[in-house]
Amino acid sequence: MARSSLILLFLSLVYIGCEATSPVAVSSFIKASCSGTKYPALCIQSLAAFAPSIQQSPRQLAETALSVSLDRARDTHAFVSKMKKFRGLKKREYEAIQDCAEEMSEGVDRLSKSVQELKHMGEAKGQDFLWHVSNVETWASAALTDENTCFDGFAGKGMDGKIKASIRARVINVAQVTSNALSLVNQFASKQ
Repeated sequence: MARSSLILLFLSLVYIGCEATSPVAVSSFIKASCSGTKYPALCIQSLAAFAPSIQQSPRQLAETALSVSLDRARDTHAFVSKMKKFRGLKKREYEAIQDCAEEMSEGVDRLSKSVQELKHMGEAKGQDFLWHVSNVETWASAALTDENTCFDGFAGKGMDGKIKASIRARVINVAQVTSNALSLVNQFASKQ
């Protein structure tokens, strides 16, 4: 009898423990956190697949959001770089693509630094914590500027077309994901 009571108690505790980190609870955490970002639907969509590793951790959420931003920036940089190889590009188009690829490369470097800084800050507290977070915010903000600057070379009617539209869609997505990541880093910092 005592043994069956212990088994029942153990199973109840396991069930309660599993329910506390259920997909619904995790999704609620991601939804609540993303509601404070500029692009909440994109935030939820880009982070939902990582819910099991994020759990209820603001730090893991910020780290994952930066990693998603970094992955998308890398993909966009590769895409823009391939566009330089298209035949029949006008000189101005080639130069705009070249400049955009350079900006995206710088953005990738800065986002990479942000991800590494957040991962390696350990359990920093006080001024050390603020210093690390400031570095992350500075690099992520600079990456966002790079992403926005990438598209400057495509201004004007002479630059309309499929190439511009393709690059624009990807760059806007990266900029929005990076904006959300920066917001989630700020949320993480404010909770410490």
